[in-house]
Amino acid sequence: MMTVRDDYLTPEAIELIERARAMAPRLAERARAAEDALMVPRETVAEMQEAGFFKVLQPKRWGGYEMDPRVFYTVQMALAEGCMATAWIYGVIGVHNWQIPLFPEQAQIDVWGQDPTTLTASTYMPTGKAEPVEGGYRFSGRWSWSSGSQHCEWILLGGLLPKKDGSGVLEHCTFLLPKKDFKIIENFDVLGLRATGSHDIEVTDAFVPAHRTHRTNDHSDAGCPGRAVNPGWLYRIPFTQVFQRAVSSACLGATDAAINSFRQRCASFVGKHGAKTAEDVNSQLAVSEAMMMTDQAKLVLYRNFQRIVDCAKNGTVMDVEERLMQRAQASQVPKRCAEVVNEIMRACAAGGVFKTNPIERTFRDLHVARGHIANNSDTYARSHGAVMLGLPNADAFV
Repeated sequence: MMTVRDDYLTPEAIELIERARAMAPRLAERARAAEDALMVPRETVAEMQEAGFFKVLQPKRWGGYEMDPRVFYTVQMALAEGCMATAWIYGVIGVHNWQIPLFPEQAQIDVWGQDPTTLTASTYMPTGKAEPVEGGYRFSGRWSWSSGSQHCEWILLGGLLPKKDGSGVLEHCTFLLPKKDFKIIENFDVLGLRATGSHDIEVTDAFVPAHRTHRTNDHSDAGCPGRAVNPGWLYRIPFTQVFQRAVSSACLGATDAAINSFRQRCASFVGKHGAKTAEDVNSQLAVSEAMMMTDQAKLVLYRNFQRIVDCAKNGTVMDVEERLMQRAQASQVPKRCAEVVNEIMRACAAGGVFKTNPIERTFRDLHVARGHIANNSDTYARSHGAVMLGLPNADAFV
């Protein structure tokens, strides 16, 4: 049986995590206003920059910390205890500081050469149309769900290109563009995760040089030329194994916050008919099941990343069955979080639906998080199950 280690918790990592935990109460105070504004405050992003959170996965050669991904996700979960939307944009913006080092060195210089704290947004939907021209591509399209883009100077956008093997088969490609080449269409007025500002992005006939493209699922050295200048083991982890947790881990921290809010509520709340919430058997069951779920889910996260990190350090490739299992487990996190918070909300009874109850925002945020394609738990469970029953792997990202 595998023993889960905590050797990634260096003194520097512990300090970063403690900074995130100390920031959470401030984020909670700002959460309602951030939701109303449809945007995480610039003040909050500046504080995260100052705390060094965006440096966790960034290469040391660019002033980053180049830390274990488990530090990144622990910071994200701690931030989510204050505001899930803030933690969400931290995850999806911060993880780009891991992907940009895979691009050719010139692309890294383009983004960080003048300012290594420059942030990058994304939307990987493969809706971009790329026409080959001398030196690169003419690129156009419209994309949805670009979280935190108002805080970013660059963006990563999805498109399809023919494989280089001449087969004519299309593969996912990530295109890197500066702010002058894309337009934010402010249309994100939705049920939950409202403060993420996940607006549409529009690009019209922009030139993208070849060095600002990355074959997203090509994990070879040829497909990740940035490894020549960023040779550390961190940049040898396959893309999906890093990215999939960036859009599910915030759910765990937010669920922990809902649990804590509910426990505080139960300590004193008496309903209109005189019943104490703490004595309600449904409340007792809801809080216990929620606590067991987050404990189990975090244990799986840390165990899986221990395997991922060990493989990256040893230069070994994980079997496809294990990779598919990990993808399914990551995608199931928002589903399970939503299920247990549903029960907590039910136990809050009629008084819990008011916006003064922070649990109702977590309830809404979790259900929107489930809509992300990487959190489509049924699809990824079926993909894993199919391979376990002898069928070929149909997931191009694994």
